[in-house]
Amino acid sequence: MKKRIIILLIISIISIYVGYKYFGKKKTLNSNQDIVKFIINTRFSNETLKDKIKSYSLKWNIPLLKEYEEETKVEEDKSPIIYLYNSHPIEEYQSETIGNYTLNPTVSMNNYILKELFEKEGFYTYVEEESVTNILNNNNWNYASSYKASRLLLEKRKQEYNSLTYFIDIHRDSLTKDKTTVVINDKEYAKVLFIVGLENKNYKYNLEFTEKIVNKLDEKYPNLCKGIYKKQGAGVNGVYNQDFSPNTILIEIGGYENNTTEILNTDLAFKEIFLEVINEEIN
Repeated sequence: MKKRIIILLIISIISIYVGYKYFGKKKTLNSNQDIVKFIINTRFSNETLKDKIKSYSLKWNIPLLKEYEEETKVEEDKSPIIYLYNSHPIEEYQSETIGNYTLNPTVSMNNYILKELFEKEGFYTYVEEESVTNILNNNNWNYASSYKASRLLLEKRKQEYNSLTYFIDIHRDSLTKDKTTVVINDKEYAKVLFIVGLENKNYKYNLEFTEKIVNKLDEKYPNLCKGIYKKQGAGVNGVYNQDFSPNTILIEIGGYENNTTEILNTDLAFKEIFLEVINEEIN
């Protein structure tokens, strides 16, 4: 009897220890900036992940978390030319568990990934931190007024940083994963779709700029882009703040079932193509 009690006690202690070790320390990351830092550190900084680094074709050195934070503070003092924001910031991607972390990313995750990628190439970028949701709530505006809210932020940032030239509003699709994912050279990507509002009287300039991006994407990453959806008429916004600048684009990256790896692969591809386009314009 005593032997059985001792065995049960040992089993209980082991169960408690295992439960604490594997479940008790689990953390949930809801901040998109923290999620991106986590991805950078786990997928690029760890020496055991060299194969993954090669698979992403990244040749630049990623700093550790503390250094990353310090570098970001320095870079934000530069004059940004690219502005990243989300008119619908609560649009979510697939939650996933990596090690002791649960990631709950939204479309804003793209902002911090692209900021890192753009700035490694010398294109300083401003990520909007102010919440469109808060603006809607504070003004008693409904969800349909999201572009009205983000317009306030566009105007505010342009006044603060006259250097801002390119404006990217990032969303995600609401379709299922089979319609938002593509495999290119054995890598899974989240598909992209561009929206151009035809109720902007100067929409042709936005369309021309968007077409340059789409044509290059189609050439280098076949089937990654689902094209350009031109929208007008009842029940749609029709402008999407694209009257603010001919270099304002709206892009949907992936859908609600896409994971961080698929999103990251697409962000890397978009970075490459977008910088090609603006380099051609600058030169």
